[in-house]
Amino acid sequence: MRSSCDLDGVAIVAQDTDPLITLSRAGVERAGRWLVRGVDLAVQPGEIVTLIGPNGSGKSTTAKMALGILKPDEGTSARRRDLVVGYVPQKVSIDWTLPLTVARFMHLTGRVDQADADAAMKQTGIHDLRSAEVRTLSGGEFQRVLLARAMARKPDLLVLDEPVQGVDFSGEIALYEMIKGIRDDIGCGILLISHDLHVVMAATDRVLCLNGHICCQGTPTAVASSVEYQTLFGKRAAATLAVYEHDHDHTHLPDGRVRHSDGTVTDSCHPQDGHHHGHHHGHVHTLPTAEGVDGIERERETHHAR
Repeated sequence: MRSSCDLDGVAIVAQDTDPLITLSRAGVERAGRWLVRGVDLAVQPGEIVTLIGPNGSGKSTTAKMALGILKPDEGTSARRRDLVVGYVPQKVSIDWTLPLTVARFMHLTGRVDQADADAAMKQTGIHDLRSAEVRTLSGGEFQRVLLARAMARKPDLLVLDEPVQGVDFSGEIALYEMIKGIRDDIGCGILLISHDLHVVMAATDRVLCLNGHICCQGTPTAVASSVEYQTLFGKRAAATLAVYEHDHDHTHLPDGRVRHSDGTVTDSCHPQDGHHHGHHHGHVHTLPTAEGVDGIERERETHHAR
């Protein structure tokens, strides 16, 4: 594999057969504290990878390392040469009092060919809103605008930071269906960031749970065949959403220390420059009961209400 380094020290991968982005044992340290460390991550063309974890767990830091925005303080990062990235941010800083139309918003952050912008707006179902003012849009409509702006770049990799934040349940399902459709249509890789710890896109190929490191990883459990889930959310939701069940052998205490499965308490998940004995990164696949799914939905409603 041939590679070179850019000015930030991030390896540039030359071969088209390699992953779009790669992290190997990567970590970032600030003021003597590791924000995240020991991360192994790769995203292939056509693959959907979801990063989940609570606030402050290192999800955004991990994404920034993968994109070359942050240089790892340990480990390595690499991205494919001439990689085109489409980015949907968690928050957008604009003056909502300005009379800004959707069409103008599509061109705010860089030159975009008008034909590509029109095609992206049609693909995300907002072409009829191109003359509407951004401030009048619903949460779901604005997320589609952000997605269209990212798609207008014709990305190899689409990075979505909390794409369903502020969107109601039906809008969340519609957005996930659209994201899957984009992946199927153009074959781009997708890196999706979420702090919904239990429910993810059913189309996700891999889930990585972060809390300063990768706590566990695996594939989400498809719930389309779960009668209980279909009863609660309907068949469309069951085909679009999936439950990810965690398999952690340690607990993060309020003071930042870690209690391991053998009862010992350490300052980190990786004492003595390595994993604590017995620590593993497995995953399990179990369909939720009606009570379990109901509890998950209550937690999700509480999160979105914050």
